[in-house]
Amino acid sequence: MIEVETMTMTMQTSMPESQPQKNGLNIIKVSSHSRSTAVAGAIAGVIRERRRAEVQAIGASAVNQAVKAIAIARTYLEEDGLDLYCQPEFTEVEINGQERTAVRFHVLAVSRFRIPE
Repeated sequence: MIEVETMTMTMQTSMPESQPQKNGLNIIKVSSHSRSTAVAGAIAGVIRERRRAEVQAIGASAVNQAVKAIAIARTYLEEDGLDLYCQPEFTEVEINGQERTAVRFHVLAVSRFRIPE
């Protein structure tokens, strides 16, 4: 399930999960089974609305899907004149009482610069 602000959509299990964060942003959680195009759509939607998104993944396969999704989201935002700036960081999360290390990507919208041909 993806929850972005007041918008709630029920999706297949391959869709990213989103949870509220303390600063009011939602975290888009990506698993190894997430479809990168679906995650990209979620990222693009949040970027269009809020100009920033948080994407979180645990494990090499999930991080791979997240990186692909961010790259795909750039193409989705081209016509909006937006590009993405991404800053990754490690963060500790608790899952079932255990501490796990996650990679969190802070994704920000920036103006797309057009280079003359």
